[in-house]
Amino acid sequence: MAKLGALASVALLLSGAAVVAEDWPNWRGPLNNGISSEKDIAITWSADKNVLWKTPLPGPAGSTPVVWGNQIFLTTVTESGDLQVLGLSAKDGAVQWVKTVSNSTLTARGDEGNAASPSPVTDGQHVWAFFGDGTLACLTVDGKEVWKFNVQDRYGKFNIQFGMSSTPLLRNGVLYLQLLHGDGDPKTREARVVAMDALTGQEKWAVDRPSDGSDENEHSYASPVFFGEGDETILVTHGADYTVGHRLTDGSEVWRMSGLNPTAKYDRTLRFVASPVAAGDLLVIPTAKRGPVMGIKPKPGKDLFKTEAHLWQWERTPDVPSPLILDGLVYLCMHDGNLNVLEADTGKEVYFERTHRQRHRASPVYADGHIYLTARDGKVTVVKTGRKFEVVAENEIPESISSSPVISNGTLYLRTFSNLYAIRESSRSPSK
Repeated sequence: MAKLGALASVALLLSGAAVVAEDWPNWRGPLNNGISSEKDIAITWSADKNVLWKTPLPGPAGSTPVVWGNQIFLTTVTESGDLQVLGLSAKDGAVQWVKTVSNSTLTARGDEGNAASPSPVTDGQHVWAFFGDGTLACLTVDGKEVWKFNVQDRYGKFNIQFGMSSTPLLRNGVLYLQLLHGDGDPKTREARVVAMDALTGQEKWAVDRPSDGSDENEHSYASPVFFGEGDETILVTHGADYTVGHRLTDGSEVWRMSGLNPTAKYDRTLRFVASPVAAGDLLVIPTAKRGPVMGIKPKPGKDLFKTEAHLWQWERTPDVPSPLILDGLVYLCMHDGNLNVLEADTGKEVYFERTHRQRHRASPVYADGHIYLTARDGKVTVVKTGRKFEVVAENEIPESISSSPVISNGTLYLRTFSNLYAIRESSRSPSK
């Protein structure tokens, strides 16, 4: 099979002598794929080494911060249940403003989640924050409310076991949401996909997202992604036994991928948490628990399963961390810390190795030849990229982490349940 030439675009992104500092506007970075083009990011640290600053947070959350210029935005839940959006200085971690937008005591399986599980998104002028209680708010970057409403009031009460945790997507002034939930009966069709004007909150379109998935499988904790470029870009939603491509103009279905939860051995608890990731014309689709991972090259069609668009299938999926694709390899961080690497064009295994044996909820991120794997107990394993497994460093901050790492302007940000850390090589000049 020919190599997926479009994957070379990642290499082009990372090449060049001069690399400018990047914003991190979405939970998985500037291209929604966990990849940073920045150089000389810290690979070793501890609670008191290479820590530029540390800021205490008012409460725990699994949401990932976003960064634009010299500002950081994050969401959290206080002990009293206040749902808050915070603006902080990237220079010194000072809290610039706090905006309380709602109140909720929603939790999920103890410390596994709360109403601040979805991550915010920013364009440098506004911040959009979505919470598990349905609150969706648009704020200016100095914390002033532009608009706010509860999604449940507009699109129906959520019926999802561990809380709505899907992160919105922003593109060209339009905000997209996938609301995949239900009562376990596929005939009732509660699931919706929604697009709205980002500056007004007014609906542009809303479509049903049909599925014959049943029981807990109607519940999806994954986030949507974009696939393609320019006018060919589509919105990809993931959950309820299917991955579906939608037109940005009206939400209509372009294609869908079945086979993620085979009917012959149907698992009624195969709720999706990990999100798909795109690289050129390749889309890698995780499932959950004991389900498969698939590599597809999407094109219009009713069902792409077992067609020429279905490139490969691997029978071992990450349950929560989303995949990362780089230089022709797919990196899968398993929930128990094992790292499985596949060839992107064939799905053949390159290696399967053990890292830190702990729960992993954060998705991997890449910078300057290294991949960062973040465990719940605060240990971050730094692995060298490539076909040979090599652990470069293991770093510990003894605090719980569910949030994915963030890289911007030479700094690695780690959001724990207690603090936000800015990690930076001490030899580097201060961020500006």
